[in-house]
Amino acid sequence: MIDTLNRRTVLFAASATLLYPLTAFAQAPADADAKQVKATVDAQLKAFAANDARRAFSYAAPNVHDMFSTPENFMAMVKSSYPMVHRPASVAFLKAEIQAGGGVLQRVQIIDAAGDSWLATYALLRQKDKAWRITGCVVVQNKGRVA
Repeated sequence: MIDTLNRRTVLFAASATLLYPLTAFAQAPADADAKQVKATVDAQLKAFAANDARRAFSYAAPNVHDMFSTPENFMAMVKSSYPMVHRPASVAFLKAEIQAGGGVLQRVQIIDAAGDSWLATYALLRQKDKAWRITGCVVVQNKGRVA
């Protein structure tokens, strides 16, 4: 079993690899895809807020399932490494962008309970069943603070 720090490192590395090949001129996905991508990320955030590990894990792509094995392992990592994603005070979705290779990036502005601002960049890929699933997420703190 991989410890939490190694999982976080692996998840970050996998996410960074998926986020790297951005095009110089970002393009928006089709409206239907943009809505489905946003709905997928939003549903996972709502599942985290409800402490519903099984539902949150259901929005993760196979690479994430392979990495964490169980919904409980996945939820434990999110709670310990990404508390701002687990329990945001507020979220605002930015415009989704097509990524090289057919994936989509969905950026989400997050304000945590302490008023700190974060930018979460989710990478999603369409699966064989046509559903969008989250392959990784990179979270960085924004400068400044929201009162």
